[in-house]
Amino acid sequence: MGESMRQVFADTVREAMAEDPRVVVVLAEISRDVFGEHPRVINVGIREQAMVGVGGGLALSGLRPVVHSYAPFLVERPFEQIKLDFGHQDVGGVLVSIGGSYDDPVWGRTHQAPGDVALIDTLPGWRVHVPGHPAEVGPVVRAALAGDDRVYIRLSLRENAAPHPVVEGFTEVRRGGRGVVVAVGPMLDPVLAATRDADVTVLYATTVRPFDAAGLQAAVAASRPDVLLVEPYLEGTSAHAVAEALCAVPHRLRAMGVRRAAELRAYGTVEDHDSAHDLDVLGIAAAVRRLFDHPAT
Repeated sequence: MGESMRQVFADTVREAMAEDPRVVVVLAEISRDVFGEHPRVINVGIREQAMVGVGGGLALSGLRPVVHSYAPFLVERPFEQIKLDFGHQDVGGVLVSIGGSYDDPVWGRTHQAPGDVALIDTLPGWRVHVPGHPAEVGPVVRAALAGDDRVYIRLSLRENAAPHPVVEGFTEVRRGGRGVVVAVGPMLDPVLAATRDADVTVLYATTVRPFDAAGLQAAVAASRPDVLLVEPYLEGTSAHAVAEALCAVPHRLRAMGVRRAAELRAYGTVEDHDSAHDLDVLGIAAAVRRLFDHPAT
């Protein structure tokens, strides 16, 4: 097995720090061993609100901060600082999370954040990237570091078997005639397995904000206006974006993701959580059959 997404991210940032004096990293203990000692790696200790606030202050001074931790410690706990110190101050930065929805279930609910992208989506001006393979991380991070905008990058221990070229919008992985399945990041492999015998178009996204409305419209026009959205975080996070993209087209939408209805209190394994949320191959395949085997008339 090759390097993890987190290791590729750290290696890419260290390379950028050697070339770009603007790049500075802010941590709250998490991943300090991955970055090691460097004068522009600031570890504030277990103070996540301060971590984001320091990042915002560095951005105000003209630097390009990279703020990194587990998703709940990076997005949920210091959400007010993200909203004010980056958004309201209108400065740029790169937030990079690990852990995702439930990558490390052994640590329990404190380390889970299925609502992170939905939270970021309440704020204007953020770009959101969800790589599905370590080889996709480098291009995403380098592009984020070279810019001046606000970027959220969601890394995962989950990964697809093979990378795809990193593009701004959707990549068509498979073409079919009975509808469209949108697979985000590490959900691509389960989607491909679940749709192996289905006559559907599969679109792959590593960039979810801005949402590729034109790409979805083109795919629906070449198929049928039935869309299955499969995201590795809170179900329905991008449902509003799909609805807006297809507002002029009568369509059916089924949004899959981490379910809102029930709180899972058993730690279990990643596979247990996938099964509980129907995000495994069996669950996705069942949704594919229900939506695409019974087209609207």
